[in-house]
Amino acid sequence: MSWLVHILSSSNNVKFERHQKLFNMNESTPLNVIQSDTLGLNKPKAKMRDERQPLLENEQLDEGSSSETINVQSTALDIQQIPVNDGKDDDPVLNRNLESPTSNLETMIHLLKGNIGTGILAMPDAFRNAGLAVGFFGTLFMGAICTHCMHILVNSTHELCRRVQKPSLGFSEAGEVAFKTGPEPLQKYSQLVKSLINVFLCITQLGFCCVYFVFVAANLHDVIKNYFFDMSVVWYLVMLLIPMIFLNWVKKLKYITPASLFASILTTSGLVIIFFYLLQDLPSTSTVNAFASWSQLPLYFGTAIYAFEGIGVILPLENNMQTPQDFGGWNGVLNTGMVIVACLYTAVGFFGYLKYGERAKYGSITLLLPDTDILAQSVRLMMAIAIFLSYCLQFYVPMNIVWPMIKKHLQTDKQIFYGEYVTRSCLVFLTFALAAAIPNLGAVISLVGAFSSSALALIFPPLIEIVTLWPNNLGHRNWILWKDVAIMVFGICGFIVGSYVSILNILHPDA
Repeated sequence: MSWLVHILSSSNNVKFERHQKLFNMNESTPLNVIQSDTLGLNKPKAKMRDERQPLLENEQLDEGSSSETINVQSTALDIQQIPVNDGKDDDPVLNRNLESPTSNLETMIHLLKGNIGTGILAMPDAFRNAGLAVGFFGTLFMGAICTHCMHILVNSTHELCRRVQKPSLGFSEAGEVAFKTGPEPLQKYSQLVKSLINVFLCITQLGFCCVYFVFVAANLHDVIKNYFFDMSVVWYLVMLLIPMIFLNWVKKLKYITPASLFASILTTSGLVIIFFYLLQDLPSTSTVNAFASWSQLPLYFGTAIYAFEGIGVILPLENNMQTPQDFGGWNGVLNTGMVIVACLYTAVGFFGYLKYGERAKYGSITLLLPDTDILAQSVRLMMAIAIFLSYCLQFYVPMNIVWPMIKKHLQTDKQIFYGEYVTRSCLVFLTFALAAAIPNLGAVISLVGAFSSSALALIFPPLIEIVTLWPNNLGHRNWILWKDVAIMVFGICGFIVGSYVSILNILHPDA
């Protein structure tokens, strides 16, 4: 009998040592906790966070606490152990527990708000650099490509969510997880890809903030010049600095919701009045160029890709939906919203260039409206106020990327409290300094679009799809691979050539 007890005891010791070696656990650690930690899934699906997803990536939901994001780099992610669930009952994407999910209509409104900004007012300048015919078909083509890339990003992120059993991922997190769970030679670049996406997000959003600064100053300059006195645009930038800093000391988006709603009403009213002016006394199409010149096309590319500026909010919007399955599809929220956006851009660009011709070069159609009309001056004032109030929405993304990197170096609560206000003030001052250095609104828009928007909208989404589907799910004869490569080449060419020509245009504006 003693030999039987000895064998059973030895077997149990061997099993315990094997588990301790594999999982580095002690005797009291539950196995389900070990598996969850190994995959970086610290919370089981039944305990998914039942709060509303942040509208903007990395947005802080509570004072002093940051949103929960997946950190694949810091976890022991074992590719061989990643569970893949294709059934809808176990699909984390379709089983999000959200406290206040958005309806399809609400998502549509947010989508339109995220895509319609200063870019739409610059479309006549884009058509001037392309020509009436090229601008018309080119804008529709750019809208289709950008919308397709948004679909690519959403679909790839859904697949990645199922791999790691997460209900949602942000843009940079999707890039990180795609590389971490992709081909083995690429796994070491996962953190680099996440950092690159965050850098381009910061550059893009800070670029938008610079454009907003210049736009508000230029429109205020024209209104005050017409009724009171003339003063340099730079002085308007200086006067805007302090109010802009105070506005961006607001830490939570919910506190600026009334201001955002008011800005949306002003923007809609302004666009209606703009079309009222554009559609009067239109000249013949023969009075403008059907095609401008090859040397101006890169400037058109930069402005057009800047206008389709909503790639950064696509995932947060979809993550918040009550019915995320309604976001895609031929008649889904994304396609419906982007068709409206593309038609608006094309209409403003087409009629704006046809109406004003070569004068449409100031980066905003509001600067072309009649100086003597009170209605026209009211449009400039309305759009200036709307863009001023929208600045903080664009500012949230770079702030919530930069601040965590600074916060970890601060020790006391007092340092963290004052450090956040200092960081916010410094970032606003940075956008002010860049706006004062380059007051050419059209050139700034083209540069931001070509350099950063093209990377986010045309390069990273197809790259993420290729890495996610590689090598067995790229379609018959790898047609998805060649399609994505073609989009990336188009984006890279626009990135290089557009950035180069935009910089030359800034350095030599009269050339």
